[in-house]
Amino acid sequence: MNMDLTELMFWFSSLWILPFWLLMWFLPNHELTQRFVGDLRFCFLPLLVPYIVLALPQVGTILLALGSDMPTPSVVVDLFADEDVILLGWLHYLAFDMFLGRFIWLRMLEAKRPMYVSTPILLLCMMMAPIGCAAGVAATWGGKGPIDTLAVTSIVPNE
Repeated sequence: MNMDLTELMFWFSSLWILPFWLLMWFLPNHELTQRFVGDLRFCFLPLLVPYIVLALPQVGTILLALGSDMPTPSVVVDLFADEDVILLGWLHYLAFDMFLGRFIWLRMLEAKRPMYVSTPILLLCMMMAPIGCAAGVAATWGGKGPIDTLAVTSIVPNE
C-alpha cells in the first residue's frame, strides 16, 4: 500500500478525533474524558501537526489568493480546485469542529445537562459545528452574564 503524506495526514487526523468524540458523547463525565478531552494537548494540538505539514507548502498560494484582493466565490473555488487545499480544508474543519465540540462539552458539564441533551448536540457539533455550537449555547445559557464564560470552570487542572 502506497500512501502519500497528504493521505497519511488525512487518515491520522480523521481517526485521531474519533476517541475524543466518543468520550464526549457516551462518557461525558468520566475521568478519562475530563483528562483527555479537557486537555488541549491531547485533543487539539495533535491536529495542528498534520495541518502545519500540509499548510506550509500552500502558504504562499493561500496568502496570495486570499490576501491580494477581497476573496470572492470564484477565488475560493479556484483555490479549492487544488486537491491538497481541499484536504487542508478538511483538516481545518476537523480542528474547528473539535475545538467547538470541546467548548460545548465543557458548557454541558458546567450546566449539568444530561446525555440525552448533550449527545445529539455534540453530534451536531461534529457534523455542522456552527449549528451545533449555537444549539449548545442555547441549551446551556442561563440568561445571565456573557454566553461564552460558562465553560471556564468545568475542568479542574490535574495536579
